[in-house]
Amino acid sequence: MSKLYFRYGAMNSGKSTALLQAAYNYEERGQRVLLAKPLIDTKGDRSIVSRLGVTRKVDFTLTHDDDAHAVFEAERVRVRAESGADVACLLIDEAQFLTTAQVDDLLRIATIEDVPVIAYGIRTDFQTVAFPGSRRLLEIAHSLEELKTICRCGRKALFNARKVDGRFVFDGDQVAIEIGEVVYESLCAACYLQESEGLLAGDWWPRGGYAVEPD
Repeated sequence: MSKLYFRYGAMNSGKSTALLQAAYNYEERGQRVLLAKPLIDTKGDRSIVSRLGVTRKVDFTLTHDDDAHAVFEAERVRVRAESGADVACLLIDEAQFLTTAQVDDLLRIATIEDVPVIAYGIRTDFQTVAFPGSRRLLEIAHSLEELKTICRCGRKALFNARKVDGRFVFDGDQVAIEIGEVVYESLCAACYLQESEGLLAGDWWPRGGYAVEPD
């Protein structure tokens, strides 16, 4: 039986590079892979873009309404018709943006269709709250692997802090769209707490009300 893998890390930990390397390794051995990502990830449009400058177009994208299992099966039929070979692996970039139902589909692909699935993504948003896709992957993936990167201070980075127009912000939507120049910086816990003045998600996130009012 094949497995569902979740390889996660803070931003700039080399997730996209690792995915493209995995694709290359399969194809070097004459095996066919499928690459996919959620459509909500607008970086690179329909391509996976590595910080090292390597870019590759995905085979398909997923909207929140898509049945990932059905879309995969349609692509698998296409690959078999074009090449006569089966799909050896499904590689997913930016997996944090998947729905919980789509992550369940990935488990079905691995276990029922016997095709390994390797999903790459970040665990938490800029408020240290888990993305739905990442949370589900942490719950059901056969294998978890952390890809590490470092904070500006040299410690291991854990969190993804959001900057808007050069200023750290700690409230707002989980996915930032059209709110100025948005960039992210990977920080260790100590540097994150320093920039947020000691606040964590429970202090400002509406889930439990505001223990401390945000500015």
